[in-house]
Amino acid sequence: MIAAKRGARTVSAAALALVAGFVLPASAAALPIVSVPIPPPSLPAFQGAASTAPQLPAGKTTFAPQNPFMAPNPNSNIHNDAWMTDSYATRPGPLGRAPVSSSAAMPPGLCGSLAFDSRGRIVSVCPSIGTGPQARIIDPATLNVIATYNLPNSPDPPGTKTYQNFSGGGYFFLDDRDQIWVPTKTDHIYVVGETANGQGLELRRDYDLTGVLDTANERITSALPDFSGLLWFVTKQNGKVGTVNPATGAVHLVRLDEEIENSFAVGGRSAYIVSDKRMYRFKARKDGTPYVVWQAGYQNSGIVKPSQVDAGSGTTPTISPGGYVSITDNADPMNVVVYRTAKRLHGKRRIVCEVPVFNQGASATENSIMGSGNALVVENNYGYQDPFGPNSGAVTEPGFARVDINPKGKGCTKVWTNTMARAPSVVPKLSAKTGLIYTYTRPPDPSGAQGYYWTAIDFRSGQTVWNRFAGAGLLYNNNYAGLALGPNGNAYLGVIGGMITLRDGS
Repeated sequence: MIAAKRGARTVSAAALALVAGFVLPASAAALPIVSVPIPPPSLPAFQGAASTAPQLPAGKTTFAPQNPFMAPNPNSNIHNDAWMTDSYATRPGPLGRAPVSSSAAMPPGLCGSLAFDSRGRIVSVCPSIGTGPQARIIDPATLNVIATYNLPNSPDPPGTKTYQNFSGGGYFFLDDRDQIWVPTKTDHIYVVGETANGQGLELRRDYDLTGVLDTANERITSALPDFSGLLWFVTKQNGKVGTVNPATGAVHLVRLDEEIENSFAVGGRSAYIVSDKRMYRFKARKDGTPYVVWQAGYQNSGIVKPSQVDAGSGTTPTISPGGYVSITDNADPMNVVVYRTAKRLHGKRRIVCEVPVFNQGASATENSIMGSGNALVVENNYGYQDPFGPNSGAVTEPGFARVDINPKGKGCTKVWTNTMARAPSVVPKLSAKTGLIYTYTRPPDPSGAQGYYWTAIDFRSGQTVWNRFAGAGLLYNNNYAGLALGPNGNAYLGVIGGMITLRDGS
């Protein structure tokens, strides 16, 4: 999925003190996040070798169309573009040449979703325990916080686990004018812009949706514009799908009575939305009222697996060239499911393929599929637990799998499975420029240490290329946050203690 997912359920005073002890006010110089090597890691700080693989060929690279109302690809949202590809067509990441990992402790708030403004600076919305979300501009070189804007807070709706509450900033997008569009925890959509000198943030527009939403029990999951500028939004609890006319504020919606916990993909004037029951393609009528173009089910075990938010798909849909959209289902084992996007099928089946990935009783994901060309790469998150709960130290199941859509949509082929890399909850990214998949892993350590590692996987073979130690302990847990590659080629990731970055040292 989604996504930058973050937060933590109510924790003990000791745990809160631990987090508070390693954060700084926004005006202070950045200091590193304190690693807690108790016991100390026994694994090497670096394993593997620098990558020398060439960039992927054009046929294996997706150049997602540019949504004119979002920041230039791939800088607009946690999944890079409106197709939600989680891939970079031309932007490189670290190759693993003497890689340097560094960090910065930050004010409370896990910056799970990262975008980049026209100056190349990091833009994020960072929810925190108790104090509410905060929009931030962050210097990509020093990781100093340049500007902040406090967003409204509200209690979690009944039945929502705080560490899995992604409303209020888990999904936001940056538009073509460096403005942050963020659904708040109070059922508004704020538009927060940069001040003229670029050193501050200010509220530009407030779309109040409390008149059409249940403010006590309902939260907006995500909001995105289609290619005509119409603003779409979805709610988690009642599965409302709505539109907002940005000029007039007029709202139209339909109610599915199904849970929507992921963001969605946009292609042209269509929104591709997955609930805990079905996959949908929506469009809007002339007055803005959403309607279903098509819908299709998927296999569902009915089980909320460890790491999952609900008993349903954990992925934001991913659009691929050639007229396809993909998710994972909730079967056991989980499948990568590919659908045809066309309204009329002309005798073809809606579902192109259902390909099982990972082991029975050990497969689930809460992060979106990476798409590049006809290839789809999925990560296993099965076993991730509340980072402040009694099982926070549990090691998750491996691995990664690549599935390719066959020519002319004649089924799909599982190309490889990596059974070693264990990524508890990160939104991984693929760079076609380097041919590497970038992720964040926590391997089992014989010493019992809870060490976190930057990890690169070869897109072609599925083999792990290298691992680089980032830090150990609670403060280095990313809790569903999304990895991002910056315009400078560095990798970035929000963690509980602040932000970490990786760059090549030579």
